[in-house]
Amino acid sequence: MSHADRLTGEFAYIDWIRKQTRTTAATVIGIGDDAAALRPAPGRDVLVTTDMIIEGIHFDLARMAPRLVGRKAMAVNLSDIAAMAGVPVAAVASVGLPRAISRTAAEQLYVGLRELADQFNVALVGGDTNASPHGLVVCVTLVGETTPLGAVRRSGARPGDWVMATGAFGGSILGRHLEFTPRVHEALMLHERYDAHAMIDVSDGLAADLGHIAGESRCGAMIEAAAVPISDAARSLARDKASLLEHALHDGEDFELLFTLDPGAARRLIADQPLGVPVSRLGEIVAERGLWLVDSSGARRPLEPRGYDHFRS
Repeated sequence: MSHADRLTGEFAYIDWIRKQTRTTAATVIGIGDDAAALRPAPGRDVLVTTDMIIEGIHFDLARMAPRLVGRKAMAVNLSDIAAMAGVPVAAVASVGLPRAISRTAAEQLYVGLRELADQFNVALVGGDTNASPHGLVVCVTLVGETTPLGAVRRSGARPGDWVMATGAFGGSILGRHLEFTPRVHEALMLHERYDAHAMIDVSDGLAADLGHIAGESRCGAMIEAAAVPISDAARSLARDKASLLEHALHDGEDFELLFTLDPGAARRLIADQPLGVPVSRLGEIVAERGLWLVDSSGARRPLEPRGYDHFRS
């Protein structure tokens, strides 16, 4: 690293960030004070989510552009707001920077954060910077708001609902987990036009996150093995047909929407395909607690709600 590319200090970095940052109509006070002030739209609930990504667990900075690290840190939070059919509004970002990080890398980290913030009209209104002795840490907290229809929760699934999903699953480790586009606009359309009963973004894994919906809704779900949409990345990783399905069900970090609809609304959605990304039926919500995988003969077996676990991986 050249002397000119050294990160000269916390306050210089904060000042550089402040000069790059724009505000939005919801921002009353942005970067520069001890706290930010936001003014949500009247009659809407405030949504708050936070996610931390850590070098050595979620990414390897030696093999990954800092811009993509920043982008992912923002994207995973946007995906959480999407899962509630919310509108993202503003974010704060806290970073623990390794002492050896270059000025260029620190600036590119911010560029990645800004990339998606600007795309979804999110104001960056503050945060914190600190030194990290064990690698780069980025934590984003995102504030959103509901539409007048309210939030879509995990707990609204009803027996008889169809289990639906956007996109395809598995193999995100090959790159999708870094460069996915959060399904914010798609979720808002699903809520407004089709009355989604329950929804979640698939971060832990398709089976694990379906388990979250079933558990919160106090019901069960059956998934048809042949109906699970499988990504090209999963196909390139799979050793055989069985491992292909394993990747799709359990890999995680697909960041697609998994949701339930009344069968009539689900049929309209499948016929309309209005989202710009394929939508498919995976199975059905049932009253009996548990998850099951149904094969082509109609036989079912228990489906383990297994996915990515940060404490075991």
